[in-house]
Amino acid sequence: MTHPPYDPYDAPVPHEPHPPHAPYQHQPHPPYQQQPHLTYPWQPPPPKAPPAPRLPRRPAPGRHSDLRKLRGAYRIQRRVATLTALGYFTLFLVLSALAPAFMTGTVSGGLTTGLLLGLCQLPVTLLALVLFERTARRRLDPLSELLRRQRESTLPRDGEAP
Repeated sequence: MTHPPYDPYDAPVPHEPHPPHAPYQHQPHPPYQQQPHLTYPWQPPPPKAPPAPRLPRRPAPGRHSDLRKLRGAYRIQRRVATLTALGYFTLFLVLSALAPAFMTGTVSGGLTTGLLLGLCQLPVTLLALVLFERTARRRLDPLSELLRRQRESTLPRDGEAP
């Protein structure tokens, strides 16, 4: 009995006992692309799938300078709000570590400077949030609404061809 030549891309066939009355029938192996592993490390990798087709680009809504202005204004707003809240908290921590005499000094009655500065953390955070919302309404919302209206005017209406 002659065996076919060894094919390293064939997956090993699990051994299944055959009933005594049925003759052995060779089952075809899945194609090379469906195999999850390689037999030898020096085998070439499976062929790569072709790249996906590129979709046609639509023109950008509005002017690019408007988008840059919106991104820049939003970036500045985030930084100012974050640095306000975190800056005050960092100042509180630095004073606690480097100036314990100042932080334990009394302001009036039994109220220490450290406790007063700690209690001021909540109003400073709320002030940062209020300023964030106020500047968003005054500067960012009008510009984003303008860009949204420009985008809606470039989109096709129902029933129109794009």
